[in-house]
Amino acid sequence: MGGEQVTGVEEAVGRAAGAGPLLLGVRHHGPGSARAVRAALEEARPRVVLIEGPPEADALIPLAADEEMRPPVALLAHAVDEPGRSAFWPLAEFSPEWVAIRWALEHDVPARFIDLPATHTLAWGRQEDEAGVEGETPLDAETADSEGDSGPGPGPGPADVRIDPLGVLAETAGYDDPERWWEDVVEHRGVGKGDALAPFTVLEEAMGALRETYGSGGHDRDLVREAYMRLQVRAAQREFEDGVAVVCGAWHVPALRRKTTVAADKALLKGLPKVKTDMTWVPWTHRRLSRVSGYGAGIDSPGWYGHLFSAPDRPVERWMTKVAGLLRAEDRLVSSAHVIEAVRLAETLAAMRGRPLPGLSETTDAVRAVMCEGSDVPLALVEDRLVVGDVLGEVPSAAPAVPLQRDLARLQRRLRLKPEALERELELDLRKETDAARSRLLHRLRLLGIAWGEPAASRGSTGTFRETWRLRWEPELSVRVAEAGVWGTTVLSAATAKAEADAVTAQGLADVTALAERCLLAELPDALPTVMRILADRAALDTDVGQLAQALPALVRSLRYGDVRGTDTGALGEVAAGLAERVFVGLPPACAALDADGAEEMRRHVDAVHGAVGLLGDAPAAGQGHLRARWQSVLRVLCGRDTVPGVIRGRAVRLLLDDGELAQEEAARLMGLVLSPGTPPADAAAWIEGFVGGGSGGGMLLVHDERLLGLVDAWLTGVSAEAFTDVLPLLRRTFSAYEPGVRRTLGELVRRGPGAGSGATGAGSGIPGFAAELDPVRADAVLPVLRLLLGLDEVAEHIGKDLVGVTG
Repeated sequence: MGGEQVTGVEEAVGRAAGAGPLLLGVRHHGPGSARAVRAALEEARPRVVLIEGPPEADALIPLAADEEMRPPVALLAHAVDEPGRSAFWPLAEFSPEWVAIRWALEHDVPARFIDLPATHTLAWGRQEDEAGVEGETPLDAETADSEGDSGPGPGPGPADVRIDPLGVLAETAGYDDPERWWEDVVEHRGVGKGDALAPFTVLEEAMGALRETYGSGGHDRDLVREAYMRLQVRAAQREFEDGVAVVCGAWHVPALRRKTTVAADKALLKGLPKVKTDMTWVPWTHRRLSRVSGYGAGIDSPGWYGHLFSAPDRPVERWMTKVAGLLRAEDRLVSSAHVIEAVRLAETLAAMRGRPLPGLSETTDAVRAVMCEGSDVPLALVEDRLVVGDVLGEVPSAAPAVPLQRDLARLQRRLRLKPEALERELELDLRKETDAARSRLLHRLRLLGIAWGEPAASRGSTGTFRETWRLRWEPELSVRVAEAGVWGTTVLSAATAKAEADAVTAQGLADVTALAERCLLAELPDALPTVMRILADRAALDTDVGQLAQALPALVRSLRYGDVRGTDTGALGEVAAGLAERVFVGLPPACAALDADGAEEMRRHVDAVHGAVGLLGDAPAAGQGHLRARWQSVLRVLCGRDTVPGVIRGRAVRLLLDDGELAQEEAARLMGLVLSPGTPPADAAAWIEGFVGGGSGGGMLLVHDERLLGLVDAWLTGVSAEAFTDVLPLLRRTFSAYEPGVRRTLGELVRRGPGAGSGATGAGSGIPGFAAELDPVRADAVLPVLRLLLGLDEVAEHIGKDLVGVTG
């Protein structure tokens, strides 16, 4: 048996040698393929290793041996004149291409990439965007375009669908899951001594049969790529004769083996478009290797495959130990006995299913049953953290990078902000120098479109000196850094130039105002004058009061950061005061003749302006006295105009009352006028909503001022049945916003009458809607309705029938 096996291998080796180069067809990111490649290279000892990948990256290959290099990493190619147009070639520790590179470097053997150059790949994408059609990219490359977020590049159109070779082979073998078939025939198969080339011979025969049936499999561009690869293989053969090994996708092996002429291959490459391209190494993550990320050559379980590659001995036992450690870290009770039982169950499931070793499905089922007690909730954590994983690679500082990337790396080291794939929260105290510098960096990056950090709500503090960020580094951010490099060589200069350009192209006043706020947060003193000049010009020309009112709060909010960040906000204060004056003049006319939706929107603007004026304080307003006094006069005008919708008039009265500019007696008088019988119920209900609604503490106002509560109660009890149906939804929306305790207190006050809760007898006896004692007639009037709502009549009827049945 052993002699027959060796003879078969010798025939395979002879066949490979006779055909020319040693072709090692692999599955991208397959640990079984990676181990087989390493064994084949050790056995064949080629003089040169050719690898599927962009040849522009040949100069970057030596960096793979750097001590600082930690996969997963990716080769990044981007167009020099359009950095956002880019492509990635990811490599993990268990990728066969990475293993081939490392083997070549360890044995001082030249390694070269032979796929179609990235200069053509990126140019294809540009042509398709200009033509508005979809095209293909290599399935082992991820692309990003400048029109959208980084992500998978254009794929084949509906009429150009590529077949799944593994799916076809798995179906032929009787498997319904390609991943499970691959595990059984490759990942769980050890590479014995003397049969290192056998897997590649079998895969070549299988792919040859598929290519005969499906041709290029739906990707005509594969023909172009394969023609280029054949030319590179021929060139290597002329230089190294038969000492050539090629590591490429198994799908391409039959095409590389096929005999063609040089002229025919060159004809396929004639007239290909080009763009000037730069390349470098960038960190990558296991999560972006997964199929769910949209990566064409993605795998379902990069974390699991990484484990299989790093733990070839006792992989199940080591995996269960990892799972137990993760669950224990999440405060779940997992003992050593759980691990032992989970391993036994996984092995039993594999035997029952006829598999050589437990695969991911068996280990997952065992973890669910034993460690997760049948629950999918903790199992989802295992699948997210371990099966997929958030491992982030590292790239040496010697790797080529745009100046902006180098400056960002320097700032990250100085501020001790290490990029991580796993999302984490960062609490910053802006009174500390380091935290303030971190905040400036994150805000500047957001201005540049590099969303490494996203602001979050701070817990336990409402002060302006504290910030909370959610940080998560995604691989495509490297593209954003390269793209932002056109604005400057440092983060500060790039953010300044970007802010000035955004101010010029901003569409509305609110956009410029928000940009001014971001410039203050990012501390861009050189950009702020330009932004403020444009803001002042826009504010002078804008006649839309709603736009002005929407821009003022953000502008005033920016002034608060001067105290903590030490930023000069004098010019900002002048613009804010001028903007406020324009709002004061235009607001009363803008509030007239509004429908319900327009009135509600304007009410929100009134609230926002009121808060902004409170922050501005007593800043002078261009010869018109103090801003606060001017605003109060505007509110008084809104209170008394019948043409102003009730929700705005009620809000104006409430704001004046809260500021102490309106006596409670006057507020009660105004409410009494509005709630008089001559006012339409819908208008009165809108006034009440403006006065006590909006989540502004109106409930507590009614709790502590029984005169106002009595007015509301008297009006509500006097509303006719027809009108009550119309105003009920509005009132429910108003009172449902109160806290449960406030609603309960209001109910008790209405039930008992005024003064009953505080012990002041007769305090409210003169207020409509209350009485000194319970009125039995009025109380009995609601009983039929209550019985109907509670179904008491139906219950009584059933009880009566039951009693008749028992006594009968």
